[in-house]
Amino acid sequence: MSRRDFQDHVAVVTGAASGIGLAVAQRFAEEGASVALWDRDEKRGFDATAQLRSTGAICEFFPVDVGVEEELLQAATQVTRRFRRVDHLVNNAGVVIVKGVEECTSAEWDYIMNVNVRSVFLAVKYLLPALQSSSQATIVNIGSVSGFVAQKGTPAYVASKGAVLMLSKALALDLAVQGIRVNCVCPGITDTPMLRLHLNSTADPERTLRERCSRVPLGRMLSPREIGDAVLYLSGDHSSGITGTELVVDAGYTSTAEWSSD
Repeated sequence: MSRRDFQDHVAVVTGAASGIGLAVAQRFAEEGASVALWDRDEKRGFDATAQLRSTGAICEFFPVDVGVEEELLQAATQVTRRFRRVDHLVNNAGVVIVKGVEECTSAEWDYIMNVNVRSVFLAVKYLLPALQSSSQATIVNIGSVSGFVAQKGTPAYVASKGAVLMLSKALALDLAVQGIRVNCVCPGITDTPMLRLHLNSTADPERTLRERCSRVPLGRMLSPREIGDAVLYLSGDHSSGITGTELVVDAGYTSTAEWSSD
């Protein structure tokens, strides 16, 4: 893709202060888009914005907790007022709690669902008027391989990512008549702060990581930028005929029931 593909476009990225969200914001900026970064972590958010601006990018940080409806509505209003348009929405914000069903409280379950699923619904709802004004509007939701296969000790997270996948398909169906494409990117083991949080809940994080990667055909973690590339593809003209589908970026993890690097 050339820089002009996203020139004069505006992209909103949630959870954009670090990890996959930051990589997505960087890729949009590199291709000429203006970027609105949404995140609840103000320090990281302002640092990410300064980093992008140092490369000449047009971007602005909006502190927002996507688990709170009022903050999402306010952020949507502010973005529309600041940029006058929105062409691309990437719902990336997500959280995980490593607890089995017997330990997880109903409040923790609701927290996971609010951030991982409800925020997708609300961000689309409140940014839809702006997206409807774009002739090339796209929505990409970040799911997970956990929308296809389960992982131990995270029932709320797994359930939420399954919901994101099916919500993406439902939105694609409903919004197709308006020319808005909706797809879901499903990352595998990716080197993000969330992964590190999950690994650090184990007795030996580095051993756990090695064991996980030994079950990946390509034998490694993915980088956030690799996920960002997939998001950019689904947001651009090269994917103009694609909607209502999932793009699995997992280094082969879900392609086989049996695999060992030994």
